[in-house]
Amino acid sequence: MRIQRSQNEEEGDEGQEMMRVGVLALQGDVSEHVEAVYRALCDMGKEGEVVEVRRKEDADNLYALIIPGGESTTISRLLDSTGLREKILSEVGKGMRVMGTCAGAIMLAKVVDDPRVKPLGLISMKARRNAFGRQKDSFETYLNVKGLDEPYHAVFIRAPIIEEVFGEAEILAEFNGNIVMVKEGSHFAMSFHPELTEDTRIHRMFLK
Repeated sequence: MRIQRSQNEEEGDEGQEMMRVGVLALQGDVSEHVEAVYRALCDMGKEGEVVEVRRKEDADNLYALIIPGGESTTISRLLDSTGLREKILSEVGKGMRVMGTCAGAIMLAKVVDDPRVKPLGLISMKARRNAFGRQKDSFETYLNVKGLDEPYHAVFIRAPIIEEVFGEAEILAEFNGNIVMVKEGSHFAMSFHPELTEDTRIHRMFLK
């Protein structure tokens, strides 16, 4: 699938390579992220292609990869059984940026509270699974996110928290004293689900 360049694209941008964005499609809100990326590209006035990543070859030449929510223990196991863990880390070494939402955020941490989860270790943080409770404890709230002018409507579902950051990791948002959004370099992690709203600002921030 592709999205065409919008009319409000900045002049002088002709000839730029099409932005190729992957969504890890092992489980979770895959289609929602695909749709969100297309909306974000349109809002940015960019031409792009979004691919669902299930095999190692799907991750070739990606500008960015999104790891959706789901079960972090399952995602961790499937990354190994498909060979995608090694492939993702190889592509990161070539400059690919990665965003993780909810369980995807856990996968980006360097330290996780559950020994069954083998994270990718891309962001200098410690994550705790299901810290906000079970499905029935899901909630929505407005967050002040560093870099956004207005509050962001965030959806939390069986959300983790980021217990601490270290190294070069930067806190972008907190809720009730808990860290819920972090970035390090071009990698982003958040406890909530930006794909479940019509607001594309988080996806745009990541893609920029």
